[in-house]
Amino acid sequence: MITSTNLSSIFVLDQQQALEFYVGVLGLEVKNDIDMGFMRWLTVGVPGEDREILLEVPGPPGMDEQTAEVVRANVAKGAGGGWIGFRTDDCRATYERMVGHDVDITQEPVEHFYGTDIGIRDPFGNALRIVQPRPASD
Repeated sequence: MITSTNLSSIFVLDQQQALEFYVGVLGLEVKNDIDMGFMRWLTVGVPGEDREILLEVPGPPGMDEQTAEVVRANVAKGAGGGWIGFRTDDCRATYERMVGHDVDITQEPVEHFYGTDIGIRDPFGNALRIVQPRPASD
């Protein structure tokens, strides 16, 4: 039986730029940065959590070069198909921090039945959602 998720990936076009964004702007931490020769295994995650996000450059060994070229073109258009959802304790403060870093904001803070959330894009066009869940009511 599956008990948890521990690894997911998102396509990026430049791992160093992705590292600067995901660690420097979002505040994630590097979990692994391994030169495997044929690829760089670069994962980040929320500090204190075990789940990792692979910042993956489209290409071998996961796909042939012709396919990778198509995927890179789609990622460059913001159509890479990936997205990540994060939680925060203070959505409005997180929003202000993102504005201060000139992050591409796709949705300012909005109140929903589940909480307050914002939409942003990473430097490669991947959609990210950041939500402050509404406190559970008794």
